[in-house]
Amino acid sequence: MTAASAGAVVTGAGRGLGRLIAAELAGRGHRVLVTDVDADAARATADELGPQVSWAAVDVRDETQVAAARDRIVREAGRLDVWVNNAGVLATGPAWDQSADVRRLMVEVNALGTVNGTVAAIEAMRRSTDAGGGTGGTGDTGDTGDTDGTGGTGDTDGTGDTGDTGDTGDTGDTGGTGGHIVNVVSLAGLTPVPGEAVYAASKHAALGFSLSTLADLRLAGIRNIRISCVCPDGIWTPMLHDKLDDPGSALSFSGRLLRPEEVVDAVRQVLDRPRPVTAVPRGRGLQVRLAAALPSLGLRALPLAVARGRRVQRRMLARRSAPGRRPNR
Repeated sequence: MTAASAGAVVTGAGRGLGRLIAAELAGRGHRVLVTDVDADAARATADELGPQVSWAAVDVRDETQVAAARDRIVREAGRLDVWVNNAGVLATGPAWDQSADVRRLMVEVNALGTVNGTVAAIEAMRRSTDAGGGTGGTGDTGDTGDTDGTGGTGDTDGTGDTGDTGDTGDTGDTGGTGGHIVNVVSLAGLTPVPGEAVYAASKHAALGFSLSTLADLRLAGIRNIRISCVCPDGIWTPMLHDKLDDPGSALSFSGRLLRPEEVVDAVRQVLDRPRPVTAVPRGRGLQVRLAAALPSLGLRALPLAVARGRRVQRRMLARRSAPGRRPNR
């Protein structure tokens, strides 16, 4: 089947990285459903991207709303081919300084939202090609709600620089249509991140769930459903735009701040050649993996990385404050 006959869903697509990923999928010929907790933002993205793109307000923490989005795209496109879990939220500071509600929000959106989206997508991708339009009965998602998020420290990605090429095959399933799930995680899912402890915990959970579920699929003999985790470093998106004077987010600025288009390019690459984990940039992925493998050494090096991030923040803040200057690095 061609992409033109297949559906795709992108969560957190009302702005930032999610919007660009939705545009990429539409450009590849997919019928795309963009979701966001902000209905106006989701609608604006769909209007901008054209008639092949529809929208729904979806809260990824609610599995009923997520399942309804899945059923809607199957009705509209005939089948689900790609699901991108991009929605995420970031709040910085030590865990003990955050309210219980803030901590719960990050865990539920970043981790549970990834679980809900992945499970919903697998259910659709395992259906027989003659099963037809969805499970039915869950209804339209048009007025539910979905969390935006481009991926804080970089919805980053992990080990991935080695990557398993074994997931490219489309054989061995029991009759389902198959498909590809792309989870935008973060380098924070691979290493300790001071100032973002709960965020990092939620991203570790998302990565662990994704890889474990991929293993479950393979052990069940299902090879035509792929799961890829894209783990970027800090991305200059709305999630970081207000963090220039926030010491808690310093590590997000300690590497080369990514342009959203660079992460979209990584998503494009894993869609063409699936791999379990892809770190962006690759070198940073190796660095954080080494720090995680040698925690005592990594903890000693963290103050240097935080200091570098703070210098970058101050420099960008000064440039943003200067007339006619853009806050680039």
